Amino acid sequence: MLEHQSGRLPLPGQAVYAISVAAELSGVGVQTLRLYEQHGLITPARSAGGTRRYSGEDLTRLARIIALAAEGINLAGIARILDLEDANTVLRESNTALTTEADRHRDHS
Repeated sequence: MLEHQSGRLPLPGQAVYAISVAAELSGVGVQTLRLYEQHGLITPARSAGGTRRYSGEDLTRLARIIALAAEGINLAGIARILDLEDANTVLRESNTALTTEADRHRDHS
């Protein structure tokens, strides 16, 4: 089992991969990653020197972008889909929190 605390793997949100590594891991070119960033599909972190750094979460998002592009969806469509998916995630998390809170109140009533 791989553990994050052991230092072997970065945490999912930890931006550690250079653009060349992210390109290799995602199977697309460096210019494609820059294009995705230019269109607001992905926003890698920046090092103090301004170098792009990608996280595991970024790589997961890239896989989603690549899958949507493979379906023939243009970049504007991909941006809209990702925005809706992100909003849906926020709503689900909010709903879960509200349900948990309601259950807690019900249990104490």
